[in-house]
Amino acid sequence: MARRVFFSVHYDRDVARVAQVLNSGVALGRGDTACGVLDSDEWERIRSGGDYAIVRWIDEQLRGTSVTVVLIGTETANRQWINYEIVESVKRGNGLLGVYIHNVRDRDGLTTAKGQNPFDFLTFRNTGAKLSRTYPTYDWVQQDGRRNLARWVEAAAKQADR
Repeated sequence: MARRVFFSVHYDRDVARVAQVLNSGVALGRGDTACGVLDSDEWERIRSGGDYAIVRWIDEQLRGTSVTVVLIGTETANRQWINYEIVESVKRGNGLLGVYIHNVRDRDGLTTAKGQNPFDFLTFRNTGAKLSRTYPTYDWVQQDGRRNLARWVEAAAKQADR
């Protein structure tokens, strides 16, 4: 089944690693499309419009998606817009997963420290349980994301009945 997959990223810190992940021949499922990732000029234009413009852009990007993939870098966890994207994804019933990208080498060939799990900072309202108890995380390098992302996305969609 073709899906729109939203990628949640901390743009400023992780743009080089995110670009490598998304431009690496990553295989989403047949017919799947990625959304939510933009270039620096577009991000600056949206950000210059203030919080309302950012919320509007995120909401538009999430429209029609069935799965949200949080690409987790060193400083991704507990950021305002990452949290908003996660909460909105849960509200919409999206499948949700995290993928650590700290081991992806940047343009200089360097890796960075593993960030905290962003799902540890958010809880379900009705139970108070951390989202990390429900939503899985993977490591792009150690668990071969290039080969496995489509399978991870499909598993998240099935978990959410999407």
